[in-house]
Amino acid sequence: MDLVFDNKRITGILTILPSKEVLFEDEMENYNFSTAKSMKLKLAMGYNKHRIVEEGVCCSDLCCYGLNYLFEHSKLKKEEIDALVLVTQSPDHFMPPTSNVIQGKMGLKTDMICMDINQGCAGFVLGLIQAFMLLDQPSANKVVLLNGDVLSRKVSKRDRNSNPLIGDGAAVTVVERSEKTGLIYGNIKMDGTRADALMIPAGGFREPSTAETALMSEDANGNFRSKDNLVMKGDEVFNFVQLEVPPMIDDLLAKSGQSKDSVDYYMFHQPNRFMLQKLADKIGISREKMPSNIVENFGNSSGVTIPVNITHNLGSMLTEDEKLLCLSGFGVGLTWGSLLMRIGKLDFCEQINY
Repeated sequence: MDLVFDNKRITGILTILPSKEVLFEDEMENYNFSTAKSMKLKLAMGYNKHRIVEEGVCCSDLCCYGLNYLFEHSKLKKEEIDALVLVTQSPDHFMPPTSNVIQGKMGLKTDMICMDINQGCAGFVLGLIQAFMLLDQPSANKVVLLNGDVLSRKVSKRDRNSNPLIGDGAAVTVVERSEKTGLIYGNIKMDGTRADALMIPAGGFREPSTAETALMSEDANGNFRSKDNLVMKGDEVFNFVQLEVPPMIDDLLAKSGQSKDSVDYYMFHQPNRFMLQKLADKIGISREKMPSNIVENFGNSSGVTIPVNITHNLGSMLTEDEKLLCLSGFGVGLTWGSLLMRIGKLDFCEQINY
């Protein structure tokens, strides 16, 4: 689906990361793998360290911490928020919506919209699309997009497919109506026939968590996990990304009239360094234009990786200048989406620890 938006802009991005940092070497003994093979995996995939929450910390805790930081530093006013959009796969509860919980904790006005979106790796792109659509309403001038996940609590510590790369975190992105911006081009695609490539089999109403679903079993590659844990079919996800994302980017650039070289940076979701470097090669752009250093420093925090990518790698650059960025997220669903837009002269673009 091709999309075009006008008179919308991002005015600030804040990312919130847990202070707890775990090194790859500290967890190698959990895996059914020799030390030599583990170190080879580390070098190939870009594993190094990841940030995970302490026991009991939830998505709303990270989001509220970020919002409080913005309120206390006069970077955002409560009364100006007309909508709160939360994108997460790890809500505090089945019900009520976590966005309503955050609204209540923050003491926001009642004359506003709160909504949760269950989306993962493409969550930042999809969240921005929803924010842009809300801003088409005359009564909505400022939307706060929240991305947050604490999926480390759903990953088996003995699963070397997922545990070394998983990360937790949150982001607060302020989106406003503006008449001083150019067109924003986007596209989004979904394929539910491949939904089982990334999933947590048990814990919902289809298969509630029980003592049986919590039992660990070993897969063909020596990973141990239960049905309550995240399951990732790594080869299928890799092939999906390499096959589907490059033509989407080509189509996006063609419709916008931009060339690959005219884009300053390709700020993509960060599954792992290996996948991103291969993707840059497949698209035909320099690896320097597609940063791939988030997983090795912070972990893969699903829909939070793009804003972390922006605050970590571009940071103050975007408070001083404006850049043409191509954003793209791909994964859970399966979902893949992208946006081409100018981002810059931001009120804030920073990263804090929880």
